[in-house]
Amino acid sequence: MSDTIEKIKCLIIGSGPAGYTAAIYASRAGLSPVMYTGMQKGGQLTTTTEVDNFPGYPDGIDGPSLMADLENQAVRFGAEVRFGMITEVKLSEKEGEVHRVTVDGTKKIEAESVIISTGATAKYLGLESEDRLKGGGVSACATCDGFFYKNQNVVVVGAGDTAAEEASYLSNICKKVTLLVRKSEMRASKPMQDRVNSIDNIEILYNTEIDEVLGEEVVEGVKAINNQTKEYTNIDVTGVFIAIGHKPNTDIFTGVLDMDDTGYLITEGKTTKTNLPGVFAAGDVQDKDYRQAITAAGTGCMAALDAERYISESFAK
Repeated sequence: MSDTIEKIKCLIIGSGPAGYTAAIYASRAGLSPVMYTGMQKGGQLTTTTEVDNFPGYPDGIDGPSLMADLENQAVRFGAEVRFGMITEVKLSEKEGEVHRVTVDGTKKIEAESVIISTGATAKYLGLESEDRLKGGGVSACATCDGFFYKNQNVVVVGAGDTAAEEASYLSNICKKVTLLVRKSEMRASKPMQDRVNSIDNIEILYNTEIDEVLGEEVVEGVKAINNQTKEYTNIDVTGVFIAIGHKPNTDIFTGVLDMDDTGYLITEGKTTKTNLPGVFAAGDVQDKDYRQAITAAGTGCMAALDAERYISESFAK
């Protein structure tokens, strides 16, 4: 383990729209931010092909390109972007004291402020057959794996905007997409519902859940159940895409920072302040209501401004 402790003003944990925007604003404020991207550099948007609602891109842009633009802008202003994982945190409870973290189990860092933008991770159904066939036809990312199911039949599970987007994307590749909705209606936004309802090769089955994913080494179908009639149906598909939400990536902060009952970090009022001084949260890690790239970017800006004010007030020389 390294004995050298790096001292910085602003540590950003996690990338994505929130992290990169925080890096842009923190850099311009002279905080010389250091970002550790985590294992998925760029966050969830790196698995999204079409982003049509991020301001400034009238013709749309793909997710990886958007993240590359944000990273390049942050680096241009002086942010240092590093690939690595924060594996241990010792966050101070006293104002004006540094926070200590460990990177990849070895490197030690002391930071005057910490911005957490670790995002969230896709949820799965919890079925044994689903877990067994991950990588063999079960996926949580249509844009990552949809190419492998060209001209084939697939199932998408979910009822929100993510499920609608995944189904829409797959409809351009696959022969047929069956969208399984657990309740009697979708909870996706009206534009997204209108989109999936307008696509001829998408079939929506309401009140329907997966009972079992069929197949030994690869997906050969799903056994679905209508939770109203209790009738079972076998659906012949080669791919199953789970789009039922996300779990915030906050495990490392359990018992350290205040969270709600689902693990999202709790922030103070309209700020990004957590319950510990000098620690701020931005993006999907603290937002379970909007979860959009632009709102994540907005809270990233807020977190950088909150961090700058905190440092100027608590570490003034």
